[in-house]
Amino acid sequence: MSLRRLHSISNPNPNFSQSNVPVEREMMVESLTSRRFHFQNRRSEFKYWITSSHKFIFTVLWIIGFISVFIWQRGGGLSKYEVRPIPKLRSLVFNLTEFGGVGDGTSVNTKAFERAIAKLGENGGGQLNVEAGNWLTGPFNLTSHMTLFLAQDAVILGIQDEKYWPLLPPLPSYGSGREQPGPRYGSLIHGQNLTDVVITGHNGTIDGQGKTWWNKFRQKLLNHTRGPLVQIMWSRDIHISDITLRDSPFWTLHPYDCNNVTIVNVTILAPVIGAPNTDGINPDSCENMVIEDCYISVGDDGVAIKSGWNQYGITYARPSRNILIRNLVIRSMVSAGISIGSEMSGGVSNIVVENVLVWSSRRGVRIKTSPGRGGYVRDISYKNLTLDNVRVGIVIKTDYSEHPDGGYDPKALPVLENISFTGIHGQGVRVPVRINGSEEIPVRNVTFRDMSVGITYKKKHIFQCAFVQGRVIGTIFPSPCENLDRYDEQEQLIKRSMSQNFTNIDYDF
Repeated sequence: MSLRRLHSISNPNPNFSQSNVPVEREMMVESLTSRRFHFQNRRSEFKYWITSSHKFIFTVLWIIGFISVFIWQRGGGLSKYEVRPIPKLRSLVFNLTEFGGVGDGTSVNTKAFERAIAKLGENGGGQLNVEAGNWLTGPFNLTSHMTLFLAQDAVILGIQDEKYWPLLPPLPSYGSGREQPGPRYGSLIHGQNLTDVVITGHNGTIDGQGKTWWNKFRQKLLNHTRGPLVQIMWSRDIHISDITLRDSPFWTLHPYDCNNVTIVNVTILAPVIGAPNTDGINPDSCENMVIEDCYISVGDDGVAIKSGWNQYGITYARPSRNILIRNLVIRSMVSAGISIGSEMSGGVSNIVVENVLVWSSRRGVRIKTSPGRGGYVRDISYKNLTLDNVRVGIVIKTDYSEHPDGGYDPKALPVLENISFTGIHGQGVRVPVRINGSEEIPVRNVTFRDMSVGITYKKKHIFQCAFVQGRVIGTIFPSPCENLDRYDEQEQLIKRSMSQNFTNIDYDF
């Protein structure tokens, strides 16, 4: 199986549409050989070569020893972001057709999926192959130590009638359905309390057929919160790669309270207009996670990091932390390329976002919170962001006041601190920066360095601030707000700000 990696995040086609996604994506990816998935085919040859070459073994051991000493001398070790599961070759493999699956697009395959996965569970795990075809199904659950493998031209189709979707209790860190009080619909592909789960393939597709859900939501015909396309809860060692997820009823990929998650080379699609709340990836109270080499074009946030809602999230107390997001191309006409919050009451920390292109979008990156949330957003690093035709580039908003109920404490104030922006470039941006802190929730220790963004408006106060404390290092464009201290390239203080509480937020443009 070949893994694809994003090769370039520049010059997206401005005439892009969902119908030509394969062409657009092929322009941004290159194929490389996957050692992991070719290992089984070459195992015999490799074993013979190793056993016949003592010199090779000695050389390998010497190199490993040298690297170990080097790491020890540097006082380092493997990055906390790089701990991720390697997909395993399963000794037991089934095809869905062996359990009565029919890929004609009309036969319902829920029972076939359930029987196949139950068989894997009985045997301690294995691989389930979904071959080319259109496999209509209702929601089903995964099991531990399994691989769900989607062949090229395999499409899992979510059944559109909500009566086939089970109702689940509200998430404990939310206390309520996100859209409606009470229970929520489950996800099409679901898992709880699992270990070692892989969802991969030859770019097969999981299609939620969300249009019916979106229309019913707009018409207020649903009594419960819509379900995600894929939701994995209270689990660890999760690997999702080389698939396409599209047209989710609600959030697309939702890892909840999970540890050690890798999402790589995944395409996530929904109409950029008219597909409400179809976030791409929502890490929620997760830690030790890597999201890389993905293309996301959806009707809400591309990536939204969360950790619970108001008093429920504060009580649940599971932060999202140690998350690396890199090498992404994102389009979000409604919300933002990458967001933190607004449900962040359990805390969000130690996040690195690097090498990301956001194009033809409403916002580039955004942090959103409000009184009542509690929690914190701290130690957030944005590096090498490219903004191409974006309305507002960088947003921090402290009055995003949506609440599950009236039981929250308005004095539970979030802390926003230690946020850095380095290497921010682009063109066609209306407002490059809008940091709207408040007297209750000031934004502390913000740093800007190496920023040059081509703007479309020549108005005053294009770099907008309120209740912000931080610094600008070196020369940046456009001119920063007067709330920030000025330093030269050698980080020597030039001018201390006397106006950290000054406000020049202008929502008219």
